[in-house]
Amino acid sequence: MKSISPKELNNLINSKSNDFQIIDIREEYEYDICSIGGDKINMYEISDNTDKISKDKKVIIYCRTGVRSANVITILEKNFNFQNLYNLDGGIMKWREDVDPTLNEY
Repeated sequence: MKSISPKELNNLINSKSNDFQIIDIREEYEYDICSIGGDKINMYEISDNTDKISKDKKVIIYCRTGVRSANVITILEKNFNFQNLYNLDGGIMKWREDVDPTLNEY
């Protein structure tokens, strides 16, 4: 499985490139606590929403710590033949630690 560090993702965001997609797979209450943006697709609905996931761009999927997003990526790669997915190392909590300490921790 491919992964991307929070600092690498931050550099990608700051580059103003349109060549990537970010997907937050967390629950709605988690999203309300803190977010780094991107498309919101609940992990339990991801299989029904594969049409919303780019096959042409780098797609970074994240959750709180990176475990759920890793599981989702495994499912998408195995069952839907995605080859362009990246797991955010450590999820949004690692993002908070490495990039933006102003985000709420939970």
